[in-house]
Amino acid sequence: MEPDPYDRNCPTRQLLDRIGDQWTVLIVGALSAGPLRFTEIGRRVDGISQKVLTQTLRSLVRDGILTRTTYPTIPPKVEYELTALGRNLSEPLDVLDRWARRHMSSVQEARDAYDAEHTPASA
Repeated sequence: MEPDPYDRNCPTRQLLDRIGDQWTVLIVGALSAGPLRFTEIGRRVDGISQKVLTQTLRSLVRDGILTRTTYPTIPPKVEYELTALGRNLSEPLDVLDRWARRHMSSVQEARDAYDAEHTPASA
């Protein structure tokens, strides 16, 4: 039976939740240029906490989207890199990124118009 994300019991919903998460989108985008260390990802993805970065990286490795490589140096060097699956995912996420950048001003105009119409006048 083919997966159906419109069925509440379908596991694709979990996957859509993972790939639709803002941190996943940004981490995959940051890694699309090549492998990075934890601190480099944290600097590139401004605003993410270390805890959330750790959790998201762990989930992406578990899902097969990233690989985590530890190098036997002192201190140990750990890099994260997109797998073939992750590189495949980066393509549609790049399209979403470009769409968001291209249309952010239109979205902001719509928000401003909506807020102006739906905000009660101050007394």
